Amino acid sequence: MRAGAEVLVLGVGNILWADEGFGVRAVERLAAGWTMPEGVDIMDGGTQGLALVNEISEARRILLLDAVDVGLAPAELVTVRGDEVPKFAVGKKMSLHQTSMMELLALAEFMGGAPEAITLIGCQPVELEDYGGGLTPEVAAQLAPAVELAVAELNAWGFAPVRGGVEIDTLMPSAVAQTPYESNRPDEQRACRIGDDRVLARSNFEGS
Repeated sequence: MRAGAEVLVLGVGNILWADEGFGVRAVERLAAGWTMPEGVDIMDGGTQGLALVNEISEARRILLLDAVDVGLAPAELVTVRGDEVPKFAVGKKMSLHQTSMMELLALAEFMGGAPEAITLIGCQPVELEDYGGGLTPEVAAQLAPAVELAVAELNAWGFAPVRGGVEIDTLMPSAVAQTPYESNRPDEQRACRIGDDRVLARSNFEGS
């Protein structure tokens, strides 16, 4: 018998890489505006990879929010369900040591705990290479529509959220919540985030 939540609402992604943080920011927005009913857990999965396999294998239903770089129009939202989800849940692997959602779902199935139902609400990123950057305006504008889609999906599953959220500290450290994280971001003169010509243009090391 499963010991986990009836429904796991999971936002995954890396907030350090601009629109790759869409899933994390979407569950942050969901938690801030809605209280989940009994049987529903909401989780910032970040880039935890294999550490999420128990939660995934124990949940009966999974509502996944993530950035999906699959050639859609920039900032376009997509909702996919069931067997189609692994084709879209690609994410951005920043190293060979990270584990994709596709791999996690396969591992959960191998462990005999694959969810009975899974839905992905994804957003096509505009920018993935801005290290330390927040969401682009186009993708940030899709947070509210994505939350409405998530609430509708939970309602369809028979788990109706109630308006009125929780303190963000229950989901993630307050320092990395969207507003303080993005408002305290250094400007490009203090911390180049993509590639600094002042460094890259130097073809000779000192002393050469």
